[in-house]
Amino acid sequence: MNRLLAILKKEFIQMRRDSVTLAIMLIMPVMQLIIFGFAINTDVKHLKTAVFDQSLSAESRELLSSFAASEYFDMVFVEDSFEGVNTKIDSGDAKVGIIIPPDLEENLKHGRSTPVQVIVDASDSQSAASAVAAAQSIGMLKSQEALLETSGTHRPETALYDIRIRAWYNPDFVTAFYMVPAIMGTILTMTMVLITSMAIVRERENGTLEQLIVTPLKTWELMLGKIIPYIFVGYAQITVALFVGLVVFDVPVRGSIGLLYALSSFFIIASLALGVLISSYAKNQMQAMQMSLFVFLPSIMLSGFVFPRDSMPDFFYWLGNLLPITYYLQILRGILLKGNGLAILWGQVMALMVFISLTLGASIKKFVKTLN
Repeated sequence: MNRLLAILKKEFIQMRRDSVTLAIMLIMPVMQLIIFGFAINTDVKHLKTAVFDQSLSAESRELLSSFAASEYFDMVFVEDSFEGVNTKIDSGDAKVGIIIPPDLEENLKHGRSTPVQVIVDASDSQSAASAVAAAQSIGMLKSQEALLETSGTHRPETALYDIRIRAWYNPDFVTAFYMVPAIMGTILTMTMVLITSMAIVRERENGTLEQLIVTPLKTWELMLGKIIPYIFVGYAQITVALFVGLVVFDVPVRGSIGLLYALSSFFIIASLALGVLISSYAKNQMQAMQMSLFVFLPSIMLSGFVFPRDSMPDFFYWLGNLLPITYYLQILRGILLKGNGLAILWGQVMALMVFISLTLGASIKKFVKTLN
């Protein structure tokens, strides 16, 4: 018993001395509970909506008010053409497009059915399903209200507001089309961040960091030397994942594979740079692994991998903007499912470039300070 008590005392003393690991173990569960408790919401509402109202009548304004009052649709964009609505949905700025025909008012007065087109971005199947169900319900309710006003009777077989759903990019709501590109991004995040987060720490623990310090290598050269080999590993993972996605899950490729590979380099470097930054701050491999896990779980929950970002509170929505995988998922789904080009995806590329600059700069500064 005395020997057991002695070893227990030693372990508690060692745990107290490793204050960083202890803080991570205590703070990380609390932070994740708070983030995920508030951010995860499967009830998708407040979908950004682009509107092209050709009627500009009291009836069309009343219909749009009903869409807005449902809280499922936020009328963020008012367009003056079909092309304007298409562009907003292609770019991902809007998840829904509503197009009202010019003869809405006249048709309602004469009791004729009027088609109202609702375009839904079905590349996000969960958001699309909520939008479709809400739009159809609104159409039925408004039709019954209009029939009561014009004839004073219910005619369930008549739909004065004929809501016609157009599901783009994934009309059959195939879950694999939405999930497989996201899984590619999370695999890269997990492997790239975890591998490089161990790099400098492993050198320090093995005693080889001092040997690297006395070489003519500059700090930025050492950092790039740690990153570049894993870029090829990242491309190998992308190739394997694409092959499986195309052959096994029949994921469509509507855009340029060459562009996908080119833009993937920005995400791979961003993930590796984040791993190097973690490695610069961690004192041992256990701390590096815990810090990587702290990055990995929010990357899954806040990036749009599983849960639509439109349903998140504003704070957690913007918190997701700090994660490189958020932009890479938009690139993957944009190229594979929508056929987007660089003209639409340049914003995501710029965000990744800013992230790379900040993380690499912080890593070099921290590493130099450590050496001094």
